[in-house]
Amino acid sequence: MKNLPVALQIFSIREDAEKDFAKAMREVKDMGYDGVELAGLYGHSPEEIRDILKEVGLIPISAHVSYQEFMEDIAATAHRYAVIGCSYVAIPYLTEDSRYGTDKFEEVMKNIPAISEACRKEGITLLYHNHDFEFKKTTEGEYVLDYMYRTLTAEQLQVELDICWTRVSGEDPAEYMKNYAGRLPIVHLKDYKEGTPFEFRAVGHGVQDIPSVLAQAIEGGSKWVVVEQDRHTEYTALEDARISKEYLKSLGW
Repeated sequence: MKNLPVALQIFSIREDAEKDFAKAMREVKDMGYDGVELAGLYGHSPEEIRDILKEVGLIPISAHVSYQEFMEDIAATAHRYAVIGCSYVAIPYLTEDSRYGTDKFEEVMKNIPAISEACRKEGITLLYHNHDFEFKKTTEGEYVLDYMYRTLTAEQLQVELDICWTRVSGEDPAEYMKNYAGRLPIVHLKDYKEGTPFEFRAVGHGVQDIPSVLAQAIEGGSKWVVVEQDRHTEYTALEDARISKEYLKSLGW
């Protein structure tokens, strides 16, 4: 069975990207990544980002775009990422005052269809990227994440599952992914070391069963896997990105 392309979430190497975006992208390409998922524009215009990535040979598959940025101007924000060439954009995080149980959360749920429609007009699919707080239970006893995806249609909101926070919350990522087969175009590969202090690790160097996640990503119809590492303790950000890709290469990815 054919493997999926692998991208790097640029938040993982954000300081390098801020310092010299083009140089950082060349290094990412040299590691063997097929694409990138953006988390900001690093001082560049959408056109400059598009041109740099095209020249380097990396596909801009997606971008993390905050709910707040969308609400400043939904149509203009969607267009910005269409110019870059993104096929997907993901709402990456909800601030505490916007989470389940607040009035703002209800506003978010009402506004997501409008954000999705603006994205769809630009040829972009809207995703939601989870953390651990969406695995808290609603008053009805289901995960907030499941409530969100049950309330909003697959056309309105697709899934970008972060396997780190899924496992931290007590779920087996590969098993949980089965719930959203066909609705999960991007899987975030994120590994970590259990214990105190909590530490992120390069993919394949923590507690995650990465082969089972990769197998389910293929089985469930995902389109991309994305490496992400929030913080770095043993190695530099670029070294960790390389270690993650080398591990995936060892599995034939």
